[in-house]
Amino acid sequence: MSTVATDRVKIRDGFHVPEFPSSDDQLLRVGNTNCGGCGMSIALGMVGRALAEAGETCQLAIPACCGVVAVGSFPTSAYSVPVVATTFASSPAVASGMAAIKELNKEPGQVICWTGDGGTYDIGMASLSAAAERNENLLYFCYDNEIYGNTGGQRSSATPVGARTTTTPGGKHEAKKDIMAIMAAHRVPYAATLSIAHPEDFRRKLLTAFKTRGMKFLLIHSPCPTGWKSEPGDSVKLVRLAVRSGLFPLYEVFDGVRYRINVEPDWADPAEYFAHQRRFRKGEIDLDTTRKVCRERHERLRVLAQAFPA
Repeated sequence: MSTVATDRVKIRDGFHVPEFPSSDDQLLRVGNTNCGGCGMSIALGMVGRALAEAGETCQLAIPACCGVVAVGSFPTSAYSVPVVATTFASSPAVASGMAAIKELNKEPGQVICWTGDGGTYDIGMASLSAAAERNENLLYFCYDNEIYGNTGGQRSSATPVGARTTTTPGGKHEAKKDIMAIMAAHRVPYAATLSIAHPEDFRRKLLTAFKTRGMKFLLIHSPCPTGWKSEPGDSVKLVRLAVRSGLFPLYEVFDGVRYRINVEPDWADPAEYFAHQRRFRKGEIDLDTTRKVCRERHERLRVLAQAFPA
């Protein structure tokens, strides 16, 4: 392969490849195709900075999702590390092979699955469960935007009650699947929920995961302005409201049995969270039931954290 460098452009085997400024901590480079206000993009930036802080590197296995579209078109890549694009259902299986080769070659760094909720809660559940049962040495991220964002915004089992999607135009009737309880039942060494509105908590959990051997499962509440029909500038505000109101609790589970609550909700009114997203019809969300469910879930977590503290 021949490469000729010019000002901000490299000519590589006949292709004109623009160069963008970047730094060592940029996992996702500028010039990517992601939407404004994308929670996944913000989270990738936070993961990149944590990897740099820890002196770590990584390889990515990404199934069909917005994360793999972000790579861009050949011969460029928006990622600064090696990426394997997998089928929708197989990223944990592919990553298991990548981790095995890394161990054989005694190579440093993390093997990361970077997946959406469709590839985690639904289509990828079998291979995720299998990798968790084998306790593969993987760092599994689910950026949960609560829809199939890459294919037009269909409902997934992560979609909350009442949300309108392209396949639930009248609002979803079923409750959101409790993926954290499922992963805790697998007794993985480390599972945690993360919010881009709480960067220090996010960072600490990443550093904990980097040091933990075996399967690590990290669930990120990831706003999607396109699918949520919200303003890009409201993304961080929305996920902060989700934590404050108890809609998205921040906690850790160690070995499936020991619990730690990281942020206590102040019980902000969830009405504001719903009001800033046009995927929820005004007046159709049962706010009293929502508040009750949030408090009951927090009470269950509190009982577990007191009975089985981390």
